[in-house]
Amino acid sequence: MIKVSTNIMQMKCCNRKLSLTNNYIGMKKIMFNDKYGLTQAVLNGRKTMTRRVISYPSKFRGQNVAGYYVCRKPSGELVEVCLHDEDERMIDAGQIFPNFQVGEVVAIAQSYKDSGYDPNALDRDPKDLGIRGFMRDSAGWNNKMFVKSYACKHHIKITNVKVERLQDISDEDCLKEGIYRLDSANGNGGIAYSFAGASDKKYIGLYDTPHEAFATLIDKVSGKGKWEENPFVWVYEFVLWD
Repeated sequence: MIKVSTNIMQMKCCNRKLSLTNNYIGMKKIMFNDKYGLTQAVLNGRKTMTRRVISYPSKFRGQNVAGYYVCRKPSGELVEVCLHDEDERMIDAGQIFPNFQVGEVVAIAQSYKDSGYDPNALDRDPKDLGIRGFMRDSAGWNNKMFVKSYACKHHIKITNVKVERLQDISDEDCLKEGIYRLDSANGNGGIAYSFAGASDKKYIGLYDTPHEAFATLIDKVSGKGKWEENPFVWVYEFVLWD
């Protein structure tokens, strides 16, 4: 009787593991910049917000797309983001939706190496059928672009989504984006702001305001001139899920 009970328990554990794995298959993943320590900032719980430039297709159902409108209620609440043609007419059913929805759990992209996988392993849980040979020889060992979402060990949960101009970010949101507030950093007992390099310890420049620090970071991550361009962005707020 004890042996049967143990087997049943083992089967339940295996089924639970399989269920968890299946829940992650098909899950989206999100990438944060490693050069400036943003992935680590998320894992540390210091970065709880990210901005992604709204992009749009060149064609929609055979029609040329020239841009989009951000439609809001008089209260300022977002209604929808709608595509328009070269004559500035809205395209029927041409809406742009955020990549992530409120309540969605999203995998944080990391390389297998950064995720702590054994370089000499031939397999892992969950199994990646694309791997042949040792983990250290796989494409995803150093490049997180090749890592499947279900193999990512950490996740975030989206708690809010909004649309705004890049430069409309508040001082509070700059800090949520991972900007450091440094007390007595300028040698005069004042406050300065900065962001980190890949080591998450080396501060890159000191700035008088959170906006200045964030503007510099954005131009480094998204390309010089992006802050000045001031595009509309999806603003995703999130919590570290695991």
